[in-house]
Amino acid sequence: AAGMFLRLLSDIQWRAAHPKWRRMTSSQRSTSTAAEPHPVSLPAQAQVVICGGGIMGTSVAYHLSKMGWKDIVLLEQGRLAAGTTRFCAGIVSTARPVSIELKMAHYSNKLYQQLEQETGVQTGYMKTGSISLAQTQDRLISLKRIASSLNVMGIPCEIISPKKVVQLHPLINIHDLVGAMYVPEDALVSSANVSLALATAASRNGVQIHERTSVSHVTVQKGRVTGVETDRGRIQCEYFVNCAGQWAYELGHSGEDPVHIPLHACEHFYLLTHPLKEPLSSSLPTVVDPDGRIYIRNWQGGILSGGFEKNPKPLFTEGRNQLEIQNLQEDWDHFGPLLSALLRRMPGLEALQIMQLVNCPESFTPDMRCIMGESPTARGYFVLAGMNSAGISYGGGAGKYLAEWMVNGYPSENVWPLDLKRFGTLQSSRTFLRHRVMEVMPLMCDLKVPRWDFQTGRQLRTSPLYDRLDAQGARWMEKHGFERVKYFVPPGKDLLDLDHSKTFYKPDWFDIVGSEVKCCKEAVCVIDMSSFTKFEISSTGDQALESLQYLFSNDLDVPVGHVVHTGMLNEKGGYENDCSIARLSKRSFFMISPTDQQVHCWAWLKNRLPDDSNLIMEDVTWKYTALNLIGPRAVDVLSELSYAPMTAEHFPSLFCKEMSVGYANGIRVMSITHTGEPGFVLYIPIEYALHVYNEVMNMGQKYGIRNAGYYALRSLRIEKFFAFWGQDLDAFTTPMECGREFQVKLEKGMQFLGQEALLEQKQNGVYKRFTMFILEDHDTDMDLWPWWGEPIFRNGRYVGKTTSSAYSYTLERHVCLGFVHHFDEKTGEELVVTTDFINQGEYEIDIAGQRFQAKAKLYPFSSLFTQRRRKDEVELSGYQRE
Repeated sequence: AAGMFLRLLSDIQWRAAHPKWRRMTSSQRSTSTAAEPHPVSLPAQAQVVICGGGIMGTSVAYHLSKMGWKDIVLLEQGRLAAGTTRFCAGIVSTARPVSIELKMAHYSNKLYQQLEQETGVQTGYMKTGSISLAQTQDRLISLKRIASSLNVMGIPCEIISPKKVVQLHPLINIHDLVGAMYVPEDALVSSANVSLALATAASRNGVQIHERTSVSHVTVQKGRVTGVETDRGRIQCEYFVNCAGQWAYELGHSGEDPVHIPLHACEHFYLLTHPLKEPLSSSLPTVVDPDGRIYIRNWQGGILSGGFEKNPKPLFTEGRNQLEIQNLQEDWDHFGPLLSALLRRMPGLEALQIMQLVNCPESFTPDMRCIMGESPTARGYFVLAGMNSAGISYGGGAGKYLAEWMVNGYPSENVWPLDLKRFGTLQSSRTFLRHRVMEVMPLMCDLKVPRWDFQTGRQLRTSPLYDRLDAQGARWMEKHGFERVKYFVPPGKDLLDLDHSKTFYKPDWFDIVGSEVKCCKEAVCVIDMSSFTKFEISSTGDQALESLQYLFSNDLDVPVGHVVHTGMLNEKGGYENDCSIARLSKRSFFMISPTDQQVHCWAWLKNRLPDDSNLIMEDVTWKYTALNLIGPRAVDVLSELSYAPMTAEHFPSLFCKEMSVGYANGIRVMSITHTGEPGFVLYIPIEYALHVYNEVMNMGQKYGIRNAGYYALRSLRIEKFFAFWGQDLDAFTTPMECGREFQVKLEKGMQFLGQEALLEQKQNGVYKRFTMFILEDHDTDMDLWPWWGEPIFRNGRYVGKTTSSAYSYTLERHVCLGFVHHFDEKTGEELVVTTDFINQGEYEIDIAGQRFQAKAKLYPFSSLFTQRRRKDEVELSGYQRE
């Protein structure tokens, strides 16, 4: 029986049909561990070396060769497709909550559909459709949210009744279902054969493929990849792609300069049965039952069913100790709960004969999203790994985006949610990874409600005020490993209740955040914002100013003590970063960026600043605790503490000055708040943090001071129409598209990165506009809340998606921010978005299939700045960064 299973996944027929392939790679199939002869020696050099012959490696090779790169060598330590790919369940599913993952899966599905015709290799592609079941109303809401995204992308999808489920799949027990989602174009494939088809096409395009060749390490000189050491000799190369699956972490750590790839394998179980008496039709839809934690598909007239248990088993933390993954130990006790769920869902299977319980490794990442992109420390070192058991769904699309990234310098979509640089070295601790993946694997089935906080791997990076704030009722979330306060639970509130506020509706922190917002508007609040990324850039001569003037879009040649809001743009004019830069002296600058920019921004600047020993860039994130004092009374508190006048005449907006606060000296005080409210940010050397905080709280008592958290900040910045990087702004959004022309030095005739793209947009117009929507007929207490990612409709037609949203306590309405596009009704072609186009539409926001009317507003609210309002408006431009 096991033989049958392995025959299904084996590549023997494929090799028999390809004599050329047999000559090109080792054709021997003995299971001995003795070294086997290699008829073809490795080339001495290549442009690209790809490590890993599974679905990822072969997809990258296929797409690179399609894009015209030919000098490529793919190395596989065992046989092609013999790792995790060989044991993959072969389900191609597009129902993904993250938009970029949805796009990758959609592309993969289309690619696999035509692969057999293109290559002559049978891939077993079968369009069966899939049904995702909902046992609870909350699950149904999450499916409706996904269905909204699929529909606007043109992927057929419908929410169906339990009765319809039985019509599509007669064996399903529907007694406990409230509904389901049906995606008719989802498919099944033989994943090993898809890999082999991609490899065939790549080798016809000139890619050399060598099996039984293992990479020991990658050599890097002066921060660039120079070659690869293998057990069969060295290959010089410019690019290396790590597609080593569960060994990617290990391989990343093998060189002198480690590349941190945070992933960890867990055991993954599924069972195979003999065919039913009446064999199942091969076109039956795949069934996903997330509340039962299982998936079920047809397999040769029987079924294949696996799942994501609540108590996963991490494995292989050390050593690439197996060339090809042999089937791991069966563990029926461990699989028990999943088997029970399967029999509940398909009671007719009781009498079925089980053929085998398959146990194979599957790699998971700290945030359940895959890892792709270039290493921040080694140019030319690319990674594609950590698929969280969706490898076959993502394989085609992920390979395409990575190939584009290598060939063009950037992919065709915003892949920041998947970028390797979203992690720092801190997520690479083995203990962190082991604990986190044990939490992540069960979450594959748990509800993806908004505002999800991981429980493991916490309290890693904390401000010196952590214990003080925690004792005052702080509720924490984590960003880039840093603990940040969401809100403060007042004394006497039921704490347990608040920790379980996972809901699609009005959360139970609503009133708490409301009172923090009120205090920011009427008195003064303190928010610890220490997690922001902080760099100091200085030089002995003018190098710092000259370099930064080219790399940033706004004019940084301002008087000492002034703060400039600016974008760090790419060649296309898109935001690689959005930050504030204070000029500390003629030759030194202090730069504040979003928390998750720490690795990305450092790498971006490092790669573009001149190699000049007179230019120094230092990451000082850890040196300063940042306290944000927001509200009209902030000026009174600071004046009393510093014995210095802090009013607008003495301390103008967007100004930075070193001063003493209480007994502490050398504190950088900036008159910005990131929310548009009046106030200051204090950058305090960490040894003074506790003292300054205590002084501020004591002095502020008579002004009604209180602590506040990031949820209050979010509400304030969204009602003020401020975008933040990583959610609203990305590498595909320019200042012209979000009303920030005034942050660009276009009129000054200075050269800067992204300038040509912006000049072109200025002349030709923009194809999307950042717009604010105020929900009209929405009941905050009873209706589903918008979180982000909701489709926007204009006059009944889809025009874009929301990027962030919050309840505005000032307007007593929900506010969504998002981009509006203008598609030609006949051709679907993108047209320029004019102010009139925005203002003349009737808008609706789709929340899980229900549409709510919305009023659209553009930024800035007046058509142009008037001189009199200029100062207030600049204060308004203190864009929030989360």
